Amino acid sequence: MTIRKRVRAAGRVQGVFFRDSVRRAADAAGVAGSAENLADGSVEVVLEGPGDAVERLVEQIRRGPGHAEVDRIDVEDEEPEGLQGFSVG
Repeated sequence: MTIRKRVRAAGRVQGVFFRDSVRRAADAAGVAGSAENLADGSVEVVLEGPGDAVERLVEQIRRGPGHAEVDRIDVEDEEPEGLQGFSVG
């Protein structure tokens, strides 16, 4: 079953290869979506794909890759849109 989640990660998440790490993990898991830096210093990630793979990626975002320090994440469920591929903005 395909699900879609919008995740906003706050903390030290910009300038530490956060978006690229998420992109690589999403590509490996077969999850589509996007990752974008926001003006307030957070990163917004959209994930769309198989439910178990999306849930694993949300947990990976919660822990933060490499030098990132994730203070909190907000997760919203959304209706899938049929996304293809993963983009970094």
